[in-house]
Amino acid sequence: MIFIVKRDLQNIVWLLLVFVTSCNKGDNPDPTPPAPKLVAVKNIFINSIPFGNTIRGVNQSPVIRIEFTEPINPSTLPAAIKLTDAGGIELGISTTLQNKDSAVLVQSSSPLNFISKYNFRITTDLKSSTGGNFLSAVNNAFITKIDSSRKFPVISDNALLDLVQQQTFKYFWDHAHPVSGLARERSNATPETVTSGGSGFGIMAIVTGINRGFITRAQGLTRMQTIVSFLKNTAQKFHGAFPHWLNGTTGAVIPFSQYDNGADLVETSYLMMGLLTARQYFNGADAGETTLRNDINSLWNAVEWNWFRQNNQNVLYWHWSPNYTWQMNHQIRGWNECLITYVLAASSTTYSIPAVVYSSGWTANGSNGFTNGNSYYGITLPLGPAYGGPLFFSHYSFLGVDPNGLSDVYANYQVQTSNHTKINYEYCKANPKGFYGYSDSCWGLTASDIPNGYTASSPTNDVSVIAPTAALSSLPYTPTESMKALKFFYYVLGDKIWGEYGFRDAFSLHDAWFAGSYLAIDQGPIIVMIENYRSGLLWNLFTSCPEVKTGMLSLSFSAPYL
Repeated sequence: MIFIVKRDLQNIVWLLLVFVTSCNKGDNPDPTPPAPKLVAVKNIFINSIPFGNTIRGVNQSPVIRIEFTEPINPSTLPAAIKLTDAGGIELGISTTLQNKDSAVLVQSSSPLNFISKYNFRITTDLKSSTGGNFLSAVNNAFITKIDSSRKFPVISDNALLDLVQQQTFKYFWDHAHPVSGLARERSNATPETVTSGGSGFGIMAIVTGINRGFITRAQGLTRMQTIVSFLKNTAQKFHGAFPHWLNGTTGAVIPFSQYDNGADLVETSYLMMGLLTARQYFNGADAGETTLRNDINSLWNAVEWNWFRQNNQNVLYWHWSPNYTWQMNHQIRGWNECLITYVLAASSTTYSIPAVVYSSGWTANGSNGFTNGNSYYGITLPLGPAYGGPLFFSHYSFLGVDPNGLSDVYANYQVQTSNHTKINYEYCKANPKGFYGYSDSCWGLTASDIPNGYTASSPTNDVSVIAPTAALSSLPYTPTESMKALKFFYYVLGDKIWGEYGFRDAFSLHDAWFAGSYLAIDQGPIIVMIENYRSGLLWNLFTSCPEVKTGMLSLSFSAPYL
């Protein structure tokens, strides 16, 4: 009896539960699904290194690992994760999910190029597994490492110097303006623009080319006749001085800036240095060489150096404009690249300056930053700004002026040029800014093209750009260090910077940037200073000028050749 009652009660309870459950199902929908969870990057690594700012020296097949705060939706990966090169071209990648879909490994489908910049992006197309949005996009960059393999067969040092000189010579021979024969300012500018100073360097390159057998003496003479005739009869001149830029066909001034549309005395001095060197070289008694010398003398004697004192001040002025007269108001004071201007002004037999203009103007009697005397990396610098400034300070004037054994009351110029170069070398080797690629084989800061511009690089203005002209034109001063740099530039970086006119203007391994340009004022010192290192040819020619000897002695210089 009791058993029957108990069993009936259990059945009633069961029926009630079924009834209540059935009613609930009919009256209420399914519970609301959980809200989508937002997803963010927890950590990101490239080859196990935290991947934040630009990473350099990366191998060709890097592994990028991204750790997320939530599992992600695999179907959103292809649209969200991108690897592109510097030109924005998308590269193939593979992705592997890990850690229950909360981590992803990314790899390029094929090996990447050396010394190249790549961008890794994660876009907001990424979603979490619950459909949540990606909180913040990722846009990181990395640069692959240097390919240390040799790009060209190894040849002897002499053969390498021959090759560099001959290839660089082509800039002034093959790329010269077809009408005037003058040097074009640069390879990537308006082809009508020629440069007076760079043409002076180019004339010295022509002399070198004849001496090295790249062209015949007759070919060189013909080109020189074209150049000198154009300068004498066609090119605009102002008180005998030339503008910085000219039109290679018409000879008309191409303004360097608004107020710089007339005479440029410093550029004129580089041109005259080249012309006087050629005058000394073409010393034959035949009519062609005799006429060339006479024409060079007429150009040389017409430069009114003393007029650029601007009303007899004891300093020379850089610019004069037919429209704006002295408005540039730029005095030529040292220490910098302009020593040759005062040397030639003192050497003129027609419009010379007295020694006081040199001592008061150029040297400021040793004040106003002309002298230095401080030590950098244990190397004493006699003259100039801190760390010596850009290396062209020790190149341009000394394409013709031989610093060996040269001294005055202010400095021994052999010490000045060599110590300046050694400081530049030691700075790059120490690499205080941590720029990728700097080393004892990759050094040299001077004026050159840079990404999106141009600057005078130096230890106090270092933007990570190395210019081959800096180390190569320093070969007479630092033969061991410069030769090591030459071999690195040619054998290791040759696929990037060696071209039809020798070494391209500049590069940055730190930013994986390589100039496509060649500049006359950078190519010229390379071929000329290599020749001065090898034979002293241009030094011997220029310093053999009787006027130069007299002028330098008047400025109280002493040297074995004076």
